[in-house]
Amino acid sequence: MQRKITVLTDAELITCIVQKGNADKIVKAAYKAGAQGSTIHYAQGSGVREKLGIFGVAVEAEKEVIQLIVSSDQVDRIFDTMYLVGELDTPGKGFMYVTKLEKAATYIPQEILKKFGLDS
Repeated sequence: MQRKITVLTDAELITCIVQKGNADKIVKAAYKAGAQGSTIHYAQGSGVREKLGIFGVAVEAEKEVIQLIVSSDQVDRIFDTMYLVGELDTPGKGFMYVTKLEKAATYIPQEILKKFGLDS
Protein backbone atom coordinates (compact mmCIF):
# COMPACT_ATOMS: atom_id res chain seq x y z
CA MET A 1 0.00 0.00 0.00
CA GLN A 2 1.35 3.37 -0.99
CA ARG A 3 1.36 6.00 1.74
CA LYS A 4 -0.11 9.40 0.90
CA ILE A 5 0.07 12.68 2.75
CA THR A 6 -3.14 14.71 2.83
CA VAL A 7 -2.04 18.34 3.04
CA LEU A 8 -4.47 20.94 4.37
CA THR A 9 -3.92 24.43 2.98
CA ASP A 10 -6.96 26.23 4.33
CA ALA A 11 -5.96 26.20 7.99
CA GLU A 12 -5.08 28.85 10.56
CA LEU A 13 -3.50 28.70 14.01
CA ILE A 14 -5.17 30.57 16.87
CA THR A 15 -2.80 31.25 19.77
CA CYS A 16 -4.24 32.60 23.02
CA ILE A 17 -2.07 33.46 26.04
CA VAL A 18 -3.94 33.83 29.33
CA GLN A 19 -3.37 33.82 33.07
CA LYS A 20 -2.82 30.40 34.62
CA GLY A 21 -6.17 28.74 35.40
CA ASN A 22 -8.18 30.45 32.66
CA ALA A 23 -7.51 28.17 29.68
CA ASP A 24 -10.08 25.48 30.48
CA LYS A 25 -13.17 27.69 30.13
CA ILE A 26 -11.80 29.26 26.92
CA VAL A 27 -11.09 25.86 25.34
CA LYS A 28 -14.56 24.56 26.28
CA ALA A 29 -16.13 27.59 24.59
CA ALA A 30 -13.93 27.08 21.50
CA TYR A 31 -15.15 23.47 21.24
CA LYS A 32 -18.76 24.66 21.41
CA ALA A 33 -17.96 27.14 18.62
CA GLY A 34 -16.65 24.32 16.41
CA ALA A 35 -12.99 23.74 17.26
CA GLN A 36 -11.94 20.10 17.01
CA GLY A 37 -8.96 20.02 19.37
CA SER A 38 -6.43 22.12 21.20
CA THR A 39 -3.01 22.10 22.79
CA ILE A 40 -2.35 23.84 26.09
CA HIS A 41 1.10 24.43 27.48
CA TYR A 42 2.53 26.57 30.23
CA ALA A 43 4.84 29.56 29.96
CA GLN A 44 6.44 32.28 32.05
CA GLY A 45 5.65 35.86 31.01
CA SER A 46 7.80 38.93 31.51
CA GLY A 47 7.84 42.61 30.66
CA VAL A 48 4.13 43.40 30.56
CA ARG A 49 3.70 42.61 34.24
CA GLU A 50 5.78 45.61 35.29
CA LYS A 51 4.05 47.98 32.84
CA LEU A 52 0.53 47.02 33.89
CA GLY A 53 1.53 47.23 37.56
CA ILE A 54 1.72 51.00 37.12
CA PHE A 55 -2.02 51.04 36.53
CA GLY A 56 -2.69 48.94 39.61
CA VAL A 57 -3.41 45.72 37.71
CA ALA A 58 -1.63 42.69 39.16
CA VAL A 59 -0.58 40.38 36.32
CA GLU A 60 0.74 36.94 37.22
CA ALA A 61 3.88 35.77 35.42
CA GLU A 62 2.58 32.19 34.95
CA LYS A 63 0.66 31.76 31.69
CA GLU A 64 -1.30 29.15 29.81
CA VAL A 65 -0.86 29.11 26.04
CA ILE A 66 -3.76 27.68 24.02
CA GLN A 67 -3.20 26.69 20.41
CA LEU A 68 -5.90 25.52 18.00
CA ILE A 69 -5.72 24.78 14.30
CA VAL A 70 -9.00 25.59 12.59
CA SER A 71 -10.22 26.00 9.03
CA SER A 72 -10.25 29.51 7.61
CA ASP A 73 -14.05 29.55 7.51
CA GLN A 74 -14.19 28.87 11.29
CA VAL A 75 -11.43 31.18 12.45
CA ASP A 76 -13.45 34.37 13.04
CA ARG A 77 -16.24 32.63 14.97
CA ILE A 78 -13.84 30.68 17.21
CA PHE A 79 -11.48 33.65 17.70
CA ASP A 80 -14.36 35.94 18.73
CA THR A 81 -15.77 33.33 21.11
CA MET A 82 -12.40 32.78 22.80
CA TYR A 83 -11.82 36.53 23.10
CA LEU A 84 -15.19 37.18 24.74
CA VAL A 85 -15.15 34.15 27.09
CA GLY A 86 -11.56 34.95 28.09
CA GLU A 87 -12.55 38.58 28.75
CA LEU A 88 -9.52 39.71 26.78
CA ASP A 89 -10.97 43.21 26.55
CA THR A 90 -9.98 43.56 30.24
CA PRO A 91 -6.41 44.77 30.99
CA GLY A 92 -4.11 41.95 32.07
CA LYS A 93 -6.42 39.09 30.97
CA GLY A 94 -4.43 37.96 27.97
CA PHE A 95 -3.49 38.26 24.33
CA MET A 96 -4.36 36.29 21.21
CA TYR A 97 -3.48 36.19 17.55
CA VAL A 98 -4.04 34.19 14.36
CA THR A 99 -1.33 32.82 12.07
CA LYS A 100 -2.12 31.64 8.53
CA LEU A 101 -0.61 28.19 8.01
CA GLU A 102 1.02 27.43 4.68
CA LYS A 103 0.21 23.75 5.09
CA ALA A 104 -0.68 21.22 7.76
CA ALA A 105 -0.97 17.44 7.78
CA THR A 106 -2.30 14.73 10.05
CA TYR A 107 -4.27 11.51 9.79
CA ILE A 108 -7.73 12.12 8.36
CA PRO A 109 -10.22 9.22 8.25
CA GLN A 110 -11.17 8.08 4.74
CA GLU A 111 -14.87 8.89 5.28
CA ILE A 112 -13.98 12.53 6.03
CA LEU A 113 -11.78 12.74 2.94
CA LYS A 114 -14.66 11.39 0.82
CA LYS A 115 -17.11 13.85 2.37
CA PHE A 116 -14.97 16.80 1.28
CA GLY A 117 -13.87 15.30 -2.04
CA LEU A 118 -10.24 14.97 -0.96
CA ASP A 119 -9.85 11.27 -1.69
CA SER A 120 -8.26 10.28 -4.95
